[in-house]
Amino acid sequence: MRIVLVGPPGAGKGTQAAYLAKNLSIPHISTGDLFRANISQGTPLGQKAQEYMKAGQLVPDEVTVGMAKDRMAQPDAEHGFLLDGFPRNLHQAKVLDQLLADEGLRLDAVLDLEVPEGEVVKRIAGRRTCRTDSSHTFHVEYSKPKVEGVCDICGGALYQREDDSEETVRKRLEVYHSETEPIIDFYKAQGLVVTISALGKVAEVTQRAMEALPQRAERASEADGRTVPGP
Repeated sequence: MRIVLVGPPGAGKGTQAAYLAKNLSIPHISTGDLFRANISQGTPLGQKAQEYMKAGQLVPDEVTVGMAKDRMAQPDAEHGFLLDGFPRNLHQAKVLDQLLADEGLRLDAVLDLEVPEGEVVKRIAGRRTCRTDSSHTFHVEYSKPKVEGVCDICGGALYQREDDSEETVRKRLEVYHSETEPIIDFYKAQGLVVTISALGKVAEVTQRAMEALPQRAERASEADGRTVPGP
């Protein structure tokens, strides 16, 4: 199965991508991982990306596309992949379609995680991070520390990161609406989009996705004459 995962910031894409990729036995390909891998390995694309990032500029589409193309060509992605964070705009979506078409392939589904905007703000703005170890995170409502402002794991002070502030979250939502949302209509025209609610427990959301994806993959495979093995 070849899947694109979309949804606003705070929809839980990274979490769901990890579970879905494992359940479907396909690699989870995230933009963040692509950048980190290419930069740490010093690839030509990684060096280009780092130059733009150091200058505080957005990495051009062609660099991101190049990284994604290289990753999708790896042996573990031969029978499918789950893309998370790519494509991020309409241009990238069209390029991805062409890259797949050049190989006689196409996407099987575009999974749209739907979350009300108010919930997105609540999820992100309520997040608190440990100053000692940033991998330790809590939430003022959903995952409270035992002692307010103190990390349960190491005792470090908890704080709200600047990019978790409500103002920043709303700006990120504006970017999502203007740049990424248009790809949903683009894929809807191809009959690929399946929308599920991302509210509830992680396992519940994963179950909704697993119930929806096989049906979508079956219809997609019939449309282009391919046989796609079930999960």
